[in-house]
Amino acid sequence: MTKKAVSMKNFVQKIPEQIKRLSIVFFFLAAGVLLARAYLVPTELKESGIHRSKTIQTEISRKGSYSESEVCSECHDDKDTLKRSGFHKFLACETCHGPGAKHAEDPETTPPSAPRERDYCSLCHAYDASRPTGFPQINPLVHNPLKACISCHEPHDPKPTEVPRECSACHGGISRTMAISPHIQLDCTTCHEVPKNHKTTPRAAKPSKPESREFCGKCHAEGSDVKGPPRVDMKTHGEKYLCWQCHYPHMPEAR
Repeated sequence: MTKKAVSMKNFVQKIPEQIKRLSIVFFFLAAGVLLARAYLVPTELKESGIHRSKTIQTEISRKGSYSESEVCSECHDDKDTLKRSGFHKFLACETCHGPGAKHAEDPETTPPSAPRERDYCSLCHAYDASRPTGFPQINPLVHNPLKACISCHEPHDPKPTEVPRECSACHGGISRTMAISPHIQLDCTTCHEVPKNHKTTPRAAKPSKPESREFCGKCHAEGSDVKGPPRVDMKTHGEKYLCWQCHYPHMPEAR
């Protein structure tokens, strides 16, 4: 017996008996799986090409519940045109009206649903602090209670019935912060110059914000004529940094 064979024999003898028995069990399991796949599994489940074609045929044969917005526009061109230029232009028709395939096939007997309950629009427009700044949000309990949203707003182009008079209509989070802030007495326009069309096209016409340390210094610099606000030495306090890089302007507590 060669030296290599002897070392192999010694290695096998050192393997615990439990490992040897488990190896035999796994061997027979693997052999059983291979035999079952070879003789028991139908051919169409083993051949990827056959399986793929069968799956495609199955999916094509299914009758979908949803259609596309292009299908809706064939009969509702006026609503589609209105929606494409409105704030809901990125919503599919079926987002609000539900599955429309049956309606497209037989519009007379299967009209689409139309959400008239206030709870539906509130899914997107009830106040939520996590939503982006400027996203239209309301408190459903006080905003025209008991009235359906679509009784005042055209859902395909939901402009407000009147231009918001207060910033809090869209900036609810900031408004709530300002309510307990030392800046509560300041109007928003004290620090922001707001274009007239900001209320109708807020993303395109954004308000300005102060871009110099001297702006905050009008109230907070030593020697300021404004009584009440805390004073700082503008030459040394904060060095070159803008004030709002350290202090949140809507709640400017010291850090």
